[in-house]
Order: sequence, then C-alpha cells, then structure tokens
Amino acid sequence: MVPVRTRESSAGTARSAPVDAPRDARSIATLAWPHIDGRRSVADLAALLEQRGAGTFRQLAHSLSEQLGWLVEAGEIELVRAESDNPWKSARATLVTKARAPQREPQDSAAPYRSGFAGWYERASVRSKPRRMLEGGEPVYFSPELVPIAAHPLVLERGEQAVRQILVHRLFTYLHFTTELEQVAVLPVASAIARGRAGIDLPEQMRSDAYKIVTDEAWHAQFSYDLVRQVEAETGIHLPELPLPAFIGRLDTIASTLPDRMRGLTALLFCIVSETLISAILSDLPRDSRLPSAVREVVRDHAVDEGRHHTYFKDMLSRLWPELSVAEQRIVGPAVPQIIDAFLRPDLAALVPGLTRIGLTAEECRGVIAESTPEHLIRRDIAAAARPATRYFTEVGALDHSRTREAFESAGLL
Repeated sequence: MVPVRTRESSAGTARSAPVDAPRDARSIATLAWPHIDGRRSVADLAALLEQRGAGTFRQLAHSLSEQLGWLVEAGEIELVRAESDNPWKSARATLVTKARAPQREPQDSAAPYRSGFAGWYERASVRSKPRRMLEGGEPVYFSPELVPIAAHPLVLERGEQAVRQILVHRLFTYLHFTTELEQVAVLPVASAIARGRAGIDLPEQMRSDAYKIVTDEAWHAQFSYDLVRQVEAETGIHLPELPLPAFIGRLDTIASTLPDRMRGLTALLFCIVSETLISAILSDLPRDSRLPSAVREVVRDHAVDEGRHHTYFKDMLSRLWPELSVAEQRIVGPAVPQIIDAFLRPDLAALVPGLTRIGLTAEECRGVIAESTPEHLIRRDIAAAARPATRYFTEVGALDHSRTREAFESAGLL
C-alpha cells in the first residue's frame, strides 16, 4: 500500500473522502481504467470485472492504491486518508482526490528558437548536390571493420567473393534501413510537426523548418533507393527481399505497453532519438577511401543534413518534455531506454539473406551471427552511441525520476 498523506480540514483534522462504492462493474471500470489497464477499453474491463465477481472488486481496490503510489511521489495526487478498514474506501479516496489534485505548475517559457536552416536553400543536399553516380571497378562496398560477420572463419573460408557479397549485402541493408526509417518513422512525425498536428505548441519557424526536414528526409530515402539500384546494376548482386526493419516491431511492442492516449509519444520520441544520434556508419564511411566515391558522398550528404536535424530535434525535446504532465513523464520516461535500444540495436535478421547467399545453412547462419555479435558487445556499442541522447534526456530532467534513472541504469546507459 502506498504512503498516505492526509489533507487537513479547517478544523485541523483529516477529512474523509466520499466512500460510497459504485455498485456496478461499469462504474468501477470507468474509475479504474486510466490507472490500472490502459490497454483495455472501459467496456472490456467492465466485462472482465463482471466475470470475476465481487472478490475482484476488493482486489481492484487494493491494486488501485498501490498502482497510484508513483503519482504520489510525483506530486500529481495527494491521498486523503479514508477512515475505514474497507479497502474500496481507500481506493475511492485516492480516485476522488486525483480528480481535484492541483495541476503541475507551468514551466518557464521555452527559450527562443534559433533556426539552423537559414542557409537551407543553398546548402541542403537536395538543393545543392548532384546525383551520386557509381564508377566502374571492383571496390570495397562497405567498411569491413563495421561488418563483424565478414571476418568469421565460415565466411572467410568461402573466399574473397563471398566476403565481397557480404559487404555488398551490408550496404544494401544499410540503405534499405535508411529508406524505411525515413519513410516509416521520420517523415510522418516531421509532417505532423509541419502541419501543426504533433500535439505541441511550437514557434512558427519550427513548423517552417519541419517542412524542410520533410524534404530532406524524402531525398535521403530517394538517393538511398537510387544507390541500391546502381549497385545492383554494377555488381550483378541483387537486393534480396528483406523483412521489415526490426525497429518497427520493437516500437510497436513499446507502444503497446503505454496507455492508448500516450502511444503517439513513442513515435515522436523515437524520431527525436534517431535524429539526435549519429551512427558510426554516418561518421566513418565518408572517410573510408576504399569505398566508391558515390557511396562515400551519399553517406556524407546524409550526415551533413542530419547535423541540422540533430540541432532541431534536440531543441524539440527541450520543448516537449516540459509540456508533458509529471504523470506522463513518469509513464513514458522508463520507456526511453527501450526506444534508444529499438533504434541502435542491430537488425541481425537482416544479415541472414546475405549469409545464405554464400551457401551457409540456417544453423551456420545462427552460429556466425551469435559468435560475431555477442550481446555484451552490442550493449557496449549501444551505450557508446547513445551518450548524446542520454545527456539530452538528463538535461531536460527526465532522469530526475527514480524509475526512469533505474531504467537507464539497467540498460547500461549510465
């Protein structure tokens, strides 16, 4: 049971809250739903209660008090002591005081927005860079150091052509990931921001810049797709049918754990995370002189644009987080490390078609992937890449809440 703070009446004694328990499951479900099971509709929860009978009502009353404990810590509610041994009365007291709890104090006005897009018409890659074209030859298509499976003995023993195919496949999976990330995750959010449909008040210039981001991201998807087609024509190696990138399923799983009213936050926070983290690929590939110039230039063009987006979405986080109620922050905060993991964790399933192409069996594929990408190295790399996001969420106060900090610590991000 949560600790209870009493609210004093003018006479200096604790007031009792109304204690009349609702007599039907629908009334109980209406009160309980926002706090106990946001994944069920009120009607579903009412039906469940009716099936389980009055004993469940008593259990629910106890559970309500416990589940609302974190709201007390957050200062969102103040419990009124119900002077009765009836557990429903305690839960009912919790709920009625929640309804009249004071709102979170308004935050200070956000800092003036400083646009990083003043020179966009002259510098954005979509406006200033040519189509990047492959030249002939037999180059390395992806930095081998970034593809651990390429150095596995089962791959090496199949010869240089097998290694080359693995590196081409890794370029394909990177470009495929980019097209899917931009079109599935970033463009819908940037478009909503531009149209004023993101659920947050923003300066007009931020909306204007969001339209530029929409244009940039559509171009990134287009030139990634175009480069795949060029590599296919040059090498004779074709992009196999790949599953949806793993981040899509991971995000759906995360969203399913949040109340319905907050699931849209998952997409916005994922966009913030993905746009504020610069991967090793974006930073390392443009400097690898072994790669075709078209590959290096495409990745460099992308990285330069993302520098502007990084600043924009860092600013977005500083405006979004204070707009959330304390309760919302406490609900979504512990999910942020999962969102970071969803973006940074490698999509190991996407490697399988490349390995089967060089003749490995399903069992050999599993062994190569497991031995080349052990979990402790994955977690190490995620923590290193996530440092900017961890710092930004710390700066806005997200980690001030103990459960959010514990989630970051458990994920190895602190």
